[in-house]
Amino acid sequence: MAKTIAVSDDVYDLLVKSKLPKESFSDVIRRSLRKGMRLSDIAGSRTVNKEDWKKVVKAFERQKKIDEERKRRLLD
Repeated sequence: MAKTIAVSDDVYDLLVKSKLPKESFSDVIRRSLRKGMRLSDIAGSRTVNKEDWKKVVKAFERQKKIDEERKRRLLD
């Protein structure tokens, strides 16, 4: 059963650009979801606002410190 969804013009343009020959929009969305999203997939898309991006950066900084400490303990 098909469902109708509304997408913004910029998302529609991205779907058109991602569409392979003989592929439906459902196929494009399915393929994209199966391969998983990366941060680089949304860079510049204005999906993440500045405040949320700062939270992401802060989380990565914390994780880097945790990883460095773990590595130091393992190597000692």
